[in-house]
Amino acid sequence: MASRPGVLTEWPWSPLGDFKYLLVVPLAIASIISYMTAEEEEKDLGRMLIVALMLWRIVHSQIWISVSRQKTAKGTKKIVYKPIEFEQVDRERSWDDQIIFNTLFMYLLNSKLPGSSRIPIWRLDGAILIALIHAGPVEFLYYWFHRALHHHFLYSRYHSHHHSSIVTKPITSVVHPFAEHIAYTILFAIPIVAASLCGILSIFSFLCYTPSFHSLHHTQFRTNYSLFMPIYDYIYGTTDKCTESLYENSLEREEESPDVIHLTHLTTLDSIYQMRLGFPSFSSRPLWSRSPWYLTYSMWPFTLLFSFVLTSAVSSCTFVFERNRLRNLIHHSHLLPKFGFHYKSQRHHRSINNIIEAAIIEADEKGVKVMSLGLMNTSEELNGYGELYVQKHPNLKIRLVDGSSMAAAVVVNSIPTGTTEVVFRGNLTKIASAIVFSLSQKGIKVVVLREEEYTKLIKSGADENLVLFSSNNCYSSTVWLVGDGLGKEEQMKAKEGTLFIPFSQFPPDKLRKDCFYHPTPAMLVPKSAQNIDSCENWLGRRVMSAWRIGGIVHALEGWEEHDCGNTCKFLRLHAIWEAALRHDFQPLQLPPSHL
Repeated sequence: MASRPGVLTEWPWSPLGDFKYLLVVPLAIASIISYMTAEEEEKDLGRMLIVALMLWRIVHSQIWISVSRQKTAKGTKKIVYKPIEFEQVDRERSWDDQIIFNTLFMYLLNSKLPGSSRIPIWRLDGAILIALIHAGPVEFLYYWFHRALHHHFLYSRYHSHHHSSIVTKPITSVVHPFAEHIAYTILFAIPIVAASLCGILSIFSFLCYTPSFHSLHHTQFRTNYSLFMPIYDYIYGTTDKCTESLYENSLEREEESPDVIHLTHLTTLDSIYQMRLGFPSFSSRPLWSRSPWYLTYSMWPFTLLFSFVLTSAVSSCTFVFERNRLRNLIHHSHLLPKFGFHYKSQRHHRSINNIIEAAIIEADEKGVKVMSLGLMNTSEELNGYGELYVQKHPNLKIRLVDGSSMAAAVVVNSIPTGTTEVVFRGNLTKIASAIVFSLSQKGIKVVVLREEEYTKLIKSGADENLVLFSSNNCYSSTVWLVGDGLGKEEQMKAKEGTLFIPFSQFPPDKLRKDCFYHPTPAMLVPKSAQNIDSCENWLGRRVMSAWRIGGIVHALEGWEEHDCGNTCKFLRLHAIWEAALRHDFQPLQLPPSHL
């Protein structure tokens, strides 16, 4: 929003939200029916292709969004060394409004403007006329209109909204208040109207200009006002002196080498939209809390297609999809293009391990200090919590972190102060053993629901304050530590107001509206963390999983040993927790009733 919003700042269909595309549907249907029922000489191909052009513009924009984000993640060809945050993502969420507006405008011209119906796909004379008019009066008028928008009166009411984005992206150029887009549309319609009145209009393509030119306009503010042709900036002396050198230097910049890599994977098919390389508005919200069901189902064809392409075309290697910075530490997130169901199948384990092993070796050769393993990449069944790679490559310089110690430390410190008893239920993992051992040492009574879990915990040495529950009545404790394997019947036996604290990578099903569900082990990132503009799976904004934090803290502390395998540093949980707090990671807030 502009600093002092003026008239016609809001788009008229803003209240419609995701339903805004319904404005185009009647016109698209009418054009298709008209084309199919009209006589051959009356068929209007141009009118029917208007909606196809709209869809192409959306796809074209999305392609450039993904390419830009992938380049940013790798650290190559970066122009501005400033972060992109959630505020910019939210501000640019409406980038497709101008596409809808232009589509409606094209339907209007097609029905009202002489010579704009039943146009051919290509006319050379029409294309030449449009190019000449655009290069001449349109670019000239745009230059001076753009300079006028930088006058304090118009800037504060309209153009400041656009300039709130310091780091420009492909869609930044089209994010403006409604009134600005009205002026742009009228301006850019001049060549089309002229060609139409001359009877030589055709379907034509659009041009692009280099991102460094526009980026300098956003950083220097009083330079580079032109659109496609910088000739008027040269004529009137407003060309930034760094334009050419900045563009050339960005092309020569090599890929950035990270200090820490977090290796994760896809979960459900919908999780493709959680990748930072995809739709920014989707990845900026937690998984499962985005579009309504009717949009989700309408996207299933694309979901299936993209999922198939992703898991087949690049299934044998990992790739970077996010880049963050914490003080001087460069942190990359890499994706292993497999879904959660691949990890549950034994026949995929060998190929997954080969991919992880190759990623570790490559990172080791590049001088990466630490690699943390996320989600099911660190399961005992797959690789023994990462022990497989350490044993196979004993001379690794890179340190592997499975994140179990940090996750256990987060869970232990998420238990409300004054708690004397907790219920434990879930698959007995390395994290679970560490948590139970730590609580036993603190004198907190741990009630185990299943005998086989109780027996295993006793054998691991956590016999003090460990109790096997032997009644079928409701459980007295209002704090439950839960992991994978929690059954519905068991969850329904919890008392009203119970706090469920998961120690697993995946959150439990929220079956009880009268209970509280703590997020999976995670912490808030420091305020100094940069380029945080997407959510990690189901976690909230600026919240990072403990497994990911474990690798970062390991690198920040300069610890030289691996933190993975079947053993857990039970006695170091306090030190690991203190290190995370010392580096400004903050615990998540408990529900008010449990503070």
